[in-house]
Amino acid sequence: MTQRVSKASKARPSLSLSLQFADPRHRAQLPRHHVARWIRAALELPGEFTVRIVDAEEAQGLNRDYRGKDYATNVLTFDYSAEPVVAADLVLCAPVVEAEAAAAGKTLVAHYAHLLVHGALHAQGYDHEDDEEAAECMEAREREVLAALGFDDPYAEPAA
Repeated sequence: MTQRVSKASKARPSLSLSLQFADPRHRAQLPRHHVARWIRAALELPGEFTVRIVDAEEAQGLNRDYRGKDYATNVLTFDYSAEPVVAADLVLCAPVVEAEAAAAGKTLVAHYAHLLVHGALHAQGYDHEDDEEAAECMEAREREVLAALGFDDPYAEPAA
């Protein structure tokens, strides 16, 4: 007889996490155990992550130097993975995350959770360069993970 294991009861992969605050403005909203829970929920393999919360200047410099785009972006994923372990640095820009959350009518915590899940999925090879691929694969996985964590659909239009 085959035993079925539900996704809810399935053990999550292990996670080693370093959490750094170069910009401390959101430290209270990002306790380590929450950040670890959000990333772990997106993992399909064991992971080693450094999460760094930065200001606009650092985010812009990294985006310019590594992506050739001279502006601060919400999250950058630096993937160093080699199976069987996912290894990555996730760099989140506090002022951009804050502005995006306010503009979208989302809580700061919900937006950080989304971006951390998003970055963790990038580190595992998920991509959204192609709109169809994004809607069918990466965004669907983000919705699934965030719903399991109790967050609303990050891509839903705000209620009028």
